[in-house]
Amino acid sequence: MSVISRVEVHEFEYEVKNLGSVGSRSKYTHNHVAYQKGSTLKMSKYAVVIETDDGARGEYVVCWGATRPALTQTIMLAPDLLGRDPDKREAIYDEFNRRLCHHDHMGHGPLDIALWDLAGKRLNASISVLLGSYRDRLKAYASTFHGDRNGGLDSPEAFANFARHCHDMGYRGYKIHGWFDGNPDNEASAILATARAVGDKMTLMYDGGSDLKTFADALQVGRACDEGNFFWFEDPYRASKSAFAHNKLHQMLKTPLLIGEHIRSLEPKADFLMAGGTDFVRADPEYDMGITGAIKTAHLAEAFGLDCEIHACGPAHRHVMGAIRNSNFYELALVGPDCPNTVPPVYACGYSDQIDCIDKDGTVPVPTGPGLGVTYDWDFIKAHTKSVHAFDLKDA
Repeated sequence: MSVISRVEVHEFEYEVKNLGSVGSRSKYTHNHVAYQKGSTLKMSKYAVVIETDDGARGEYVVCWGATRPALTQTIMLAPDLLGRDPDKREAIYDEFNRRLCHHDHMGHGPLDIALWDLAGKRLNASISVLLGSYRDRLKAYASTFHGDRNGGLDSPEAFANFARHCHDMGYRGYKIHGWFDGNPDNEASAILATARAVGDKMTLMYDGGSDLKTFADALQVGRACDEGNFFWFEDPYRASKSAFAHNKLHQMLKTPLLIGEHIRSLEPKADFLMAGGTDFVRADPEYDMGITGAIKTAHLAEAFGLDCEIHACGPAHRHVMGAIRNSNFYELALVGPDCPNTVPPVYACGYSDQIDCIDKDGTVPVPTGPGLGVTYDWDFIKAHTKSVHAFDLKDA
């Protein structure tokens, strides 16, 4: 039996053009990012490397969940992998679930994904094949940046025009993230303008991002979704963890609800689902305790006859969606006119989650190589690394 002999966490930085932080305190967190012409945004991410005593290696660069709390949790958990059997992902899942019951579980996902990458490389099989492959290509939707006041997605008409552009590129799905201030009149106007522009040829979604403030706000915006025949209404307002509130909202709208991005780990999702708080189920391998946790969530939804929509994008996300049947769209997040998304440029194999990565049919491939099926540009990562946290079995 091989054991995990070394774990490394590499923090690195890079710059993205024409994007900026929005909000008085967001410059410290980058939680709120939107178009800003001429601006340069410095992003911070991290990479995980797991090595075993027989020379196997698993890698993962965090795309979306690389917050400071997630990094702290990853560093906290990493030493506990030393000396463990890397194939005991289920046992590691169970132990880390207990360890993080007082936290938000964000630091577990990158470690679990790297373990799956290691297993796939060892077995010379892609992760989706190990999970039980269902499909090779994924229908994508364009998931917008939040609205701005800087000449990007700065009006209802701008959202509508960008939807037309995405349709011309080949997208057949489009999701609106509105403005951070959560003004229901503005949100409803963007929803209806977009529906008038492309509602007859694109599947439309709206994500409130839990920014709307009250039940009444959510009801007003939800009725606009009804009028626009939207496919789902996601994370409507600030009662993001209340199954009762969303069940009540569900009864008053015809648009299905998609809740779960802000409800982490399997058991709370199950409780929320059984309480009638959502119609679609949400999962993310970075947010929900890795590929192991995301697959559990997808199977939970399947047992109830419901669909599980995978949040955000990345190679791990493609493998999860490629291995399940009860999911509809790959979220190409976040995109906008005249700016890239914030995914780190760390791939040396042509892999991309930028807006132009789709084919003419609006789909993206599931990587086919061993493990995650991507090659990371370690020269780039090392050139931008600010610190490395290394844990070695011989020092434990």
